[in-house]
Amino acid sequence: MPNIYDSAYNLETAIRESDEFKNLKTAYETVMNDPSAKEMFESFRDTQMELQEKQMQGLEISEEEVEKARTVVEAVQEHQDIAKLMEVEQSLNLVINDISRIITKPLEELYGSTEEEAN
Repeated sequence: MPNIYDSAYNLETAIRESDEFKNLKTAYETVMNDPSAKEMFESFRDTQMELQEKQMQGLEISEEEVEKARTVVEAVQEHQDIAKLMEVEQSLNLVINDISRIITKPLEELYGSTEEEAN
């Protein structure tokens, strides 16, 4: 029987060696090596984090903050390198979400069958 942690580390290696991760790494380095793109990207990330934290705390997001976020999003979407970074990040996220669904399947089957029996 394989050690579950060995399987997890093999999966980590597979992700690191995947085209999706390599493309993300290249796109990230391109943005980080351009000072204006890096600043714009970091501003975008900071804005995202601030709004997510407020949402999680149940705090109201002001119209001003919404407008600021919209402006930042529009700016990063117009920047070719940042748009590419976001595109390849989305591609890797899809892979990771698929992997997550696969590895949680035993739990879904277990709890899913329990719920069906209860009905």
